Amino acid sequence: MSFFPASFEELIDRFAALPGIGRKSAQRLAFHVLGMPEGEAEAFAQAILTARQLVHTCPICQNLTDGEICSICADSKRDRSVVCVVAEPRDVASLERSREFNGVYHVLHGVLSPMSHVGPDDIRITELVKRVSEGEIQEVIMATNPDTEGDATAMYVSRLLKPFGVRVTRLAYGIPVGSNLEFTDDATLVRALEGRRDM
Repeated sequence: MSFFPASFEELIDRFAALPGIGRKSAQRLAFHVLGMPEGEAEAFAQAILTARQLVHTCPICQNLTDGEICSICADSKRDRSVVCVVAEPRDVASLERSREFNGVYHVLHGVLSPMSHVGPDDIRITELVKRVSEGEIQEVIMATNPDTEGDATAMYVSRLLKPFGVRVTRLAYGIPVGSNLEFTDDATLVRALEGRRDM
């Protein structure tokens, strides 16, 4: 039995369908939206529609943009010889926050996952190979997550790029800053030891 009007239940259901949003969070968001002034609610709805209409993938790096190309590809100060390959557009934002990487990106929009029926043709690997084949790229940094799917994707891409003679590297793994050795899992410790460097 529903305690709310059908239209309000529909709004809750829409929020609950978003990733990471449970039923209680969806209900809170729906109450918040309902409590917004009408102009603010309309602006919120319009922002969703506008983003859906204008945002598309950059033809160069496959990142999200609402222009002809994304702001990173348009930046002449970026080092185009180094490409950092990430799984999702949100990963670009994470790396950019560090302010340490000055190369460009390639967004795969997913990782290889046989269990989820995601193969090489389902993500943007072909576009990456085409970019590398053009000859300007000297290093490809694989920055997919350090899990089974991320590692499998990195290995697959590495094998595909080998004939082009580019250097393919992988982000280092290790112990997070501020953590305790006592609570670090075995796999992380092994990778931290393998990736040790001189001081």
